[in-house]
Amino acid sequence: MARKSRPNMSEMYLEENKDQIYENALAEIESFELPLGTTLRSVYDDQPNAHQRFMEKLDACIRNHDREIEKMCNFHHQGFVDAITELLKVRADAEKLKVQVTDTNRRLQDAGKEVIAQTEEIIRCRVQQRNITTVVEKLQLCLPVLEMYSKLKEQMKVKRYYSALKTMEQLENLYLPRVSQYRFCQIMIENLPKLREEIKEISMSDLKDFLESIRKHSDRIGETAMKQAQQQKTFSTTLQKHNNVNYGRNMHLGRSRILDSKNEMTLKRTLEEDDDHDEEVLTAQDLVDFSPVYRCLHIYSVLGDGEIFENYYRKQRRKQARLVLQPQSSMHETVEGYRRYFSQIVGFFVVEDHILHVTQGLVTRTYTDELWNMALSKIIAVLRTHSSYCNDPDLVLELKNLIVVFADTLQGYGFPVNRLFDLLFEIRDQYNETLLKKWSGLFRDIFEADNYSPIPVANEEEYKIVISKFPFQDSELDKQSFPKKLPMSQSVPQIYIQVKEFIYASLKFSESLHRSSTEIDDMLRKSTNLLLTRTLSSCLQNLIKKPHIGLTELVQIIINTTHLELACKYLEDFISNITNISQVTVHTARLYGLSTFKDARHAAEGEIYTKLNQKIDEFIQIADYDWTMSESDGRASGYLMDLINFLRSTFQVFTHLPGKVAQTACMSACQHLSTSLMQMLLDTELKQISMGAIQQFNLDVIQCELFASSEPVPGFQGDTLQLAFIDLRQLLDLFMVWDWSTYLADYGQATSKYLRVNPSTALTLLEKVHRGMRDSSKKNNIFAQFRKNDRDKQKLIETVVKQLRSLVNGMSQHT
Repeated sequence: MARKSRPNMSEMYLEENKDQIYENALAEIESFELPLGTTLRSVYDDQPNAHQRFMEKLDACIRNHDREIEKMCNFHHQGFVDAITELLKVRADAEKLKVQVTDTNRRLQDAGKEVIAQTEEIIRCRVQQRNITTVVEKLQLCLPVLEMYSKLKEQMKVKRYYSALKTMEQLENLYLPRVSQYRFCQIMIENLPKLREEIKEISMSDLKDFLESIRKHSDRIGETAMKQAQQQKTFSTTLQKHNNVNYGRNMHLGRSRILDSKNEMTLKRTLEEDDDHDEEVLTAQDLVDFSPVYRCLHIYSVLGDGEIFENYYRKQRRKQARLVLQPQSSMHETVEGYRRYFSQIVGFFVVEDHILHVTQGLVTRTYTDELWNMALSKIIAVLRTHSSYCNDPDLVLELKNLIVVFADTLQGYGFPVNRLFDLLFEIRDQYNETLLKKWSGLFRDIFEADNYSPIPVANEEEYKIVISKFPFQDSELDKQSFPKKLPMSQSVPQIYIQVKEFIYASLKFSESLHRSSTEIDDMLRKSTNLLLTRTLSSCLQNLIKKPHIGLTELVQIIINTTHLELACKYLEDFISNITNISQVTVHTARLYGLSTFKDARHAAEGEIYTKLNQKIDEFIQIADYDWTMSESDGRASGYLMDLINFLRSTFQVFTHLPGKVAQTACMSACQHLSTSLMQMLLDTELKQISMGAIQQFNLDVIQCELFASSEPVPGFQGDTLQLAFIDLRQLLDLFMVWDWSTYLADYGQATSKYLRVNPSTALTLLEKVHRGMRDSSKKNNIFAQFRKNDRDKQKLIETVVKQLRSLVNGMSQHT
């Protein structure tokens, strides 16, 4: 039992540990360390009577402290008593001191009121000074902002928008951030985007005004550019001509001197004009203010809208290009219409070229090339259409010169113009057509005004004037004394001069086409060939066919064409001289004038034959034979003598014709006369013919034979011309001799005396004579002694008629 009541080691350790815990808790409470929750929690953990034991420990601690306090109080009590006693002793002095201090304080307060007032004033001034300093510092920050904003407003006022944008950029990035806390800065910040939009609108408005301005002034810009290009080209061309070429120098000395003097005068005048214009060479920039474009481009670039601006500008310019390329409906009527059209186009592209070179990216070479190609197609289509309406060669030539200047001007700005020169070749064909029409009228006027008589020359001076216009050479004529006559009429030198003028007119178009001399020579020859083979040939053919052109005129036309044909070689030399192309070294085209004038001569010859026959027919129509006359008048008919006199005088005119032409005309006339006389005898309306009429007709044929034997045109051999009347002669001899037995016996033999008498012709005439004899016998039946002879003759005629009919029938069956 005793063993059980003794505590073991662990219980003792726990007791000691708990005591230690309580002591620590008390120490913490005494130290006034808060909070005490943790300490108190440790006291009550897992112990049911821990509170009581802790309270016991706490009471024991309090008692210990009370004892210590009591000891301390007992130790200091005497000193406390002494101190109270001492304090009571000094109470009176303290009261006195209090009064003195109060009085001193009062007097001090009274004395410090002024100091306080001054101090307060000083404090207030110091506050003001500090505020002023602060304000100055803030103003020093705000003033640059205000100055920049004022500068911005001033720039806006004077329309320096690009500078204004730069000022805005400085305000936003440098100045406004320093004073962003102020309300006025916020207002500025809110206004800056509005100002930017205002600048954009103003600059765009200026751009629109600029676009409208250049649209109005593009023709003046183009006119100035074309004028400068033309002056430069004129100077170069004149200088080249002065140094190298004088047109027609080797052709005619007189014209050469004129051209030489003209070239020198032109060169001098050109040099003077160039000197005058050197001082005032105007450019597009001189005529138009481009600053709105630069300004607007810079503004939009700064604002980051450069692409928008470029697209807008190009779109508007394309629209303007379409307007510029749209011609007026009456443009083709005057050269001024074409000049205005070209000037506007040149002005447009000069502006674009200027923009291309002074800006970066606004206009590119690709864009201008695309725009030019579009414009070039439109221009070519317009020129094709409007040039087709031009009928005046001078207007077409001026159009060509304008196109050349237009092309040279734009080529100088780097635009390709080959298609324009190709178009000029198309227009050249049209120009040649208008020239041909014009020269057709000139040729007609020349032919109408010609008297178709040889040119009379009274003296040497007149002769030289004629040969200076036309290359005529005749050694036999040179030997004759004045006055004398040249074989050709006035139209020949005039035609020759007009052909040369045509060549000059064609050359004018061929110049400045950037073609070689060989090509120009070929073009001149081709156009001249057209003039000769088509225009002049047609005029000659029409002239020959005109009713009022008589035999004399036709003869002169043949003579004229002969001389014009001889002059063709001089025309070829003339072309070679003005183009400086040798006919020997180059395969040049030949002139077809030989065939032209030969055809005209053949037509004139045919017309001579026709008119001679017509004239013969006119004389034949007035023949008034009495086919029932009993005997002839003993002399030829009056109409026939007039006809022979006419033929004789006409053939005298033929002396200037080529021999074969005159001979052919004479032979044709005699044959036609013979045929007409034969037809007169065989006319179906003529029913009867007396022997007296046969005798009269024989007298007329004898006169025709005498005319033929008189050699009206030299060159016939023997009796060749008389053979034209051989049919009539044999027929009339057969009736005059009444040699029917010989005719019938020798018919069909080559040696027959009446070989040329056809049986049907003899039969027809014999029947008419038979009827005539019968009618005559009836009228003269009072002469009884002749009845038997008439009856015998009629029986003979009847017998011959039967035989002739048998011959005719035999011929028809054989056929």
